[in-house]
Amino acid sequence: MIKIYHNNRCSKSRLGLAALEKSGKDFEIIKYLENVPTKDELKKIINLLGIKPIDLVRKNEAVWKQHYKGKDLTDSDIITAMIENPKLIERPIVVNGNKAVIGRPTENILDII
Repeated sequence: MIKIYHNNRCSKSRLGLAALEKSGKDFEIIKYLENVPTKDELKKIINLLGIKPIDLVRKNEAVWKQHYKGKDLTDSDIITAMIENPKLIERPIVVNGNKAVIGRPTENILDII
């Protein structure tokens, strides 16, 4: 089943959700700020995206700038930071089987559904 890691306060995430709704396909909404992915889940998502953990971080968030920016962090450190501060996770993320995309731009989502 298709999953969208969603934050309703984010306009790009709402656009991603609308694209899924328009597709008519079944999907699951994961409100990741409330249901934070585990370390293993986040590692799996990162692997499906084919990126490094740092590429999933929202680097303009205040918590990143205050606590992590400029530090020598391992991939594990970065994943832990995202779990402890889930608003650092880029959004929306859509997973469909063994494929995943960050829905920025929204058209990325159409490539995997």
